[in-house]
Amino acid sequence: MDSIMEKQPPSIFNDVIGPVMRGSSSSHTAASVRIGRIVKQCLSGPCRCCRVDFDPDGSLSSTYHEQGADIGLAGGLLGMDLSDPGLCTALETARQKNLDISFNITPFPADHPNTYRIRAASDKGEEMQLICLSTGGGMIDVQNINGFDVTIGGGFDETLLFYKNPDPGLLEKYSQIIAKLVPGYDYITTSKAGDQQLINLKTGHKVEDNQVKAIKDQTAPLKIIQFEPVLPVRSKKDYRVPFEGAGEAVTLAERDNLAMWELALRYESIRGGISESEVWQMACELARIMEQSVREGLAGTEYSNRILGSQSQLIFNHRSRLIGDELSAAIIANTSAVMETKSAFGVIVAAPTAGSCGTLPGTLTAVAGYKQLENDQIVKSLLAAGLVGVLIAGNSTFAAEECGCQAECGSASGMAAAGLVQMAGGTVAEGFDAAAMALQNVMGMVCDPVAERVEVPCLGKNIMAGLNAVGCADMALAGFDRVIPLDETIGAMYSCGRMLPPELRCTGRGGLSVTETARAIYEKLNKET
Repeated sequence: MDSIMEKQPPSIFNDVIGPVMRGSSSSHTAASVRIGRIVKQCLSGPCRCCRVDFDPDGSLSSTYHEQGADIGLAGGLLGMDLSDPGLCTALETARQKNLDISFNITPFPADHPNTYRIRAASDKGEEMQLICLSTGGGMIDVQNINGFDVTIGGGFDETLLFYKNPDPGLLEKYSQIIAKLVPGYDYITTSKAGDQQLINLKTGHKVEDNQVKAIKDQTAPLKIIQFEPVLPVRSKKDYRVPFEGAGEAVTLAERDNLAMWELALRYESIRGGISESEVWQMACELARIMEQSVREGLAGTEYSNRILGSQSQLIFNHRSRLIGDELSAAIIANTSAVMETKSAFGVIVAAPTAGSCGTLPGTLTAVAGYKQLENDQIVKSLLAAGLVGVLIAGNSTFAAEECGCQAECGSASGMAAAGLVQMAGGTVAEGFDAAAMALQNVMGMVCDPVAERVEVPCLGKNIMAGLNAVGCADMALAGFDRVIPLDETIGAMYSCGRMLPPELRCTGRGGLSVTETARAIYEKLNKET
């Protein structure tokens, strides 16, 4: 049987463009919803008590409430989806349903800044313990369940079978029986904890009830837990994406005469085992939601617990006083609009994160409107941006908790630059050069959220990222020398981000977040709630 599961290559729709969500932070709100749903599926009855611990040295200890990790976890435990309109009142709903959720800051071994240690109990008296990570952009990694080491990222159907101390030979026999009963499985892995052992069956489909019954009859497990996937694109075994680096991608594009959006279609089709037409339709839907988030923000939003009010219309109200042309004004307005939709718990697309959700839709819609382009051009540009995103996801991170805001708004700027090159009819090589220059310009950008909310200086950084993208796209299209290629730039960005002190990586303990004014804003907002 398999002892090690291959790392899944990044997906445009899992790791980069998405999730579709409500809430201020994808690594907090969206990931917490997914973690909550995993915990819910661990229990055979409704959850009645859930204790969540955060290590004081991690990022979540200071930001879990203001950035919605508590709301997200409650929503997930209640079975809500990432875009459920009831998500913003999930904590109140949990109390009404007598679901006791507590969040505690207590030291425990945690190698990742976004580590959840969870103990949950159902109304039937069963108890579960989990160690889960939020790894950025809404992605999760369940690392331990009841003492058993696991690797659950949300892309497979998972069946966990617990056994009371069978000898190794018997466990191997059980694994072989399960393999015959569930043909076409992806992985069967085993692990041990105390006097119990675990068989973890990963499949690309739900294991049928008759198969589960046969497994029970022939192997007699103590307990069975089944998880449904929480990601839009499923994982699978033994597939190979067409490229893993920018150099390989350019070679393939030149060989087959592919534009960036066509290369993205091919990549995601192979990665997800879906047709290129399905990839296109998924991208169309995400583009539609992005455009809707712009319109909602421009129409005006309200939400009590935030720093900034509705400001996006100010650009148009004071147009005669502004320095830039119609394009820069539209980028500022549209980017602000999406950030305001996010802060009001409206539906947005995290691209690549909620903290950087304004850059890509704000910039692409503004440029498309300025140049009077058809909607298909936005979709193609979105796919091109996703192409750069998978290179970043595969070789760096989107988590500000790991690498500062360069991982979020910086990545969004590089993605947007490539999208704009696609919009202008540029080549894959030109798109990657634009992305490389955009990333080089934001190297070392810190994450220092004022009042621990994803608003200030996040709004300004999103706008800066969009304007940076325009400049770098024009430079690439004009033939400027990017000097350092994209692959090397991504590697340098990751290395630089890891050198940032923890205080400057989304903890609210450094930069603007510790100024006198920021502390006063924090006190005021927290008193009001």
